[in-house]
Amino acid sequence: MARNNHFGGFGGGANMQQLMRQAQKLQQQMTEAQENLDAAEYEAASGGGMVKVKVSGKRELKEITIDPQVVDPEDIEMLQDLIMAAVNEALRKGEETREATMGKLTPGMGGMF
Repeated sequence: MARNNHFGGFGGGANMQQLMRQAQKLQQQMTEAQENLDAAEYEAASGGGMVKVKVSGKRELKEITIDPQVVDPEDIEMLQDLIMAAVNEALRKGEETREATMGKLTPGMGGMF
């Protein structure tokens, strides 16, 4: 008489334990990856390097460096645009790194993290 498998193809005890170990290992890898991503810093510049910014992996602005030559009281809008461009580029770099790193750990689950 055939035994009824209650785990829908995962098998019994030993297979379930192996699946649980794999899930725990994946969770540990994801936690480590998240910690590394949060600790990373990303830099970007605009205006030929006249405005430089640094953001953390936690998406926090950490540093802004502005070359005094770009500061023109008659054209504050240009400076604002350069700052915004540099910040957005640094954030984009961080997000791309985050997606690539987490995507390696969770193929087929893109965008989940």
